[in-house]
Amino acid sequence: MAKTKTVTFQWEGTNRRGQKITGEMLGENSAIVKAQLRKQGITPKKLKRKAEGLFGMGGGGGGKKITNQDISIFLRQLATMTKAGVPLMQGLEIVADGLENPTMQKLVINVKDDVGAGNDFASCLKKYPDQFDQLTCALIESGEQAGALEQMLDRVAVYKEKSEALKQKISKALKYPITILVIATFVTVILLVKVIPTFETMFSSFGSELPGPTQVVVAMSHWLQDNWIILFGSIAGVIVGMKQAVKKIPRVANEMDKLKLKLPIIGSILQKGAVARFGRVLSTTFAAGVPLVDALQSVAEASGNVVYRDAILKIRDDVSTGIQMNASIRATGVFPSMVAQMVAIGEESGALDAMLDKIATYYEDEVDNLVDGMTAMIEPLVMAFLGVVVGGMLIAMYLPIFAMGDAM
Repeated sequence: MAKTKTVTFQWEGTNRRGQKITGEMLGENSAIVKAQLRKQGITPKKLKRKAEGLFGMGGGGGGKKITNQDISIFLRQLATMTKAGVPLMQGLEIVADGLENPTMQKLVINVKDDVGAGNDFASCLKKYPDQFDQLTCALIESGEQAGALEQMLDRVAVYKEKSEALKQKISKALKYPITILVIATFVTVILLVKVIPTFETMFSSFGSELPGPTQVVVAMSHWLQDNWIILFGSIAGVIVGMKQAVKKIPRVANEMDKLKLKLPIIGSILQKGAVARFGRVLSTTFAAGVPLVDALQSVAEASGNVVYRDAILKIRDDVSTGIQMNASIRATGVFPSMVAQMVAIGEESGALDAMLDKIATYYEDEVDNLVDGMTAMIEPLVMAFLGVVVGGMLIAMYLPIFAMGDAM
């Protein structure tokens, strides 16, 4: 039996007070949508199917990208619905109705239709691997099999929210200095290309030799005006080439991962972020009843860095042979000693998931503090850099004027 497709309808009508209102509603056909509107006290006047854009999405403007934030919001809303006793099908419909991203809304509708056709919720999510990772699907599947889907959805929602918050903090730490450097470079280029030539034209009428610093700045201006295409083309080529190499050559990607961890300040943030991710993913999977060896495999895949991935895979192999996890963590030399100590306490007390959660929370706070500290430290450094560069150029350009004043 073919499943009925749910589509979006645009409607116009009047409410109980006679006021004209408009909106959109999901439904299988116009008759069902009209019935739903009447139940809400709305008398429909006009009803039409919403035009579909590219990729089958309503709105005519093509598909809007689904972000991790969209997935996190979806899981949190669905977890809240199921915990409140709302059936899964009804919960999916309510969540889909309230989503702002039309692409995400369409995805949820498709999932609802698949569930309505008798498929498991987890198997429906597995059809969208770009949006729902393997770990999320595995956890939801175990929750369905155990008859505790609402608790598992809540646990997955917490995991997604924490992971997304950590990712945004690390992204902020990486983007902030890059943005500042780009702005500083832009200011310097404008000075060299637009301002310095004006001063040079003015100085050419003096007829005397320019001071050394002024000559250096003028030479830099000439070089940049003659070679700016080569300079910026080379920079763009290097950036694009590195991105492609990291994407297509595993060895280059691995070396970049190792290099990132050695960078000052940012390296420390990435290290603590990887430890926080280790604790968060492992606590979530282990608490969900996933065997420790299988959970470590999931953690390795979600580690985000080759150094920690290899270390976690080594821990997995050691644990599978009967070695205690805390001893294996200590042997890797990658994780802080506090992690090994807290894991040892968790193993001895039988509360490993709780200790892993504490590890994750501690290092997430550490990342937050490091990012705030880095932001506070970079701002005065940037002001000093701009002061030296801009101030140095201005002084160099005013030196001939000072020299002329001394001669007079």
